[in-house]
This record gives sequence, C-alpha cells and structure tokens, in this order.
Amino acid sequence: MNCAAESSISIYLLVQNRLMLDVFMRLFRKRTGFTVVGESHYITEALDELAGRPCDVMLLHSLEALRSVGQWVETEGGLRKIKVVLFGMDEDPEYFLQAVRLGVCGYLLNDASLVEMIAAVRAVAQGEAICPPKLCKTLFECVSRGSLPQSEKVKQRCHAASGLTCRQRQLMQLVAKGMTNKEIAASLRLSEFTVKNHIYRVMTHLQADSRHQAVDVIRTGGLFLSA
Repeated sequence: MNCAAESSISIYLLVQNRLMLDVFMRLFRKRTGFTVVGESHYITEALDELAGRPCDVMLLHSLEALRSVGQWVETEGGLRKIKVVLFGMDEDPEYFLQAVRLGVCGYLLNDASLVEMIAAVRAVAQGEAICPPKLCKTLFECVSRGSLPQSEKVKQRCHAASGLTCRQRQLMQLVAKGMTNKEIAASLRLSEFTVKNHIYRVMTHLQADSRHQAVDVIRTGGLFLSA
C-alpha cells in the first residue's frame, strides 16, 4: 500500500549532510504533489524506518548507501522495489556504471539545480530513468558491447584494497554501516583523530575521492571481514 495519497509522490531522504537535508526537506514540503515520509542521516536507521513506511522514490548521495538499500530490498521479499535517485554525483562513467548495476533510476550531477531535482523525482516516480546525456551515451556503448565491464581503474583499486590492514578493513566496515567518526571511535576505542587518519590513508591508498567510494572498492573486491 502506498504511504501517501495516490496523487502524491512519497519520498524518503537519506542525506548525511545536515544542512543539505534541511534544504531538501523544505524544498519538497513546499511543493504540491510530494510527501516526505521520512528522513535520516544514517543508512541503518533509514532501512529500519522503510520497513514500515515504503515510499515511491528515495533520494541519496552515495553509491554505498545505494548498495545497502538494494541488498535490503532483496532480503525483504515482501517489499516492492524502491526507485532511487542519486544526486550530487561526479560525471564519472565508472561510478555511473556501478550505480546502473545496482539498479539506480536517476543519476544527477553535483551541478544539478533544485528545479532539475524536482523534475527528476517526478520522472522517476512515473517510471522513467534520468541521467546526463554523456553518461547515457556511455551506457549505450556498454550495452552494445553486451556487458557492463569493470574498468581497468576499478580492477587496480580492488587489487590495491588487498593491501589494507585488518584494522583498516574493520574500520571501513563501520563506515559502510553509516557510522560517524565519533561512533567508530567509540566502537573501536580509538580517538576521532586516529579514525580520521585511518580513513584518509585508506582513501589515499585506493585513490578514492570519498570514504563512500573507498567502501565500495573494498566491497567490490570482497575484502570486508566476515560478521
């Protein structure tokens, strides 16, 4: 059963940046035709809330969050597939193709306007897919070749990930769960400075632009520790 009126698009916002989350909350609440059914800074909290409040479209801004949401939907067989819009993305073909593999419906670049975001959410809710023209061309080329192959850059990063220490992988596994530096520090009995230093070293070692990209490289290489 839809969590909003039939004519309204129900939205869940998973945004770690508090200021950005506040902006989007105000944006969608002022627009007719949208209902914000939930918001969170943390992946685990969002998944718990979505178990009782399914939505039409989910907005998030990291590939790792997309991967976690996708796994959760597959596990909970009674829930319908959530349409996801990634925003604030770089025009990176490699990153975009990974998002496509994970079932994203909308991919917005970091220079997208609020008007473009509103239009993208409406389009995705109606069953359309949204992505930048250049990246769409990349997708067509991959499909024409019959596959969505991993780039050499991805393979190199995955190989580099095998050189991470056990402690670094343990720490990044907590990053993957959506935990803050403070929470990770408390969990591992480290200082926040040490946690930040570890994450910075991992990002540098993997040539990752963000902690989320580093997590995705480690997960792609199957290098997270078993629970």
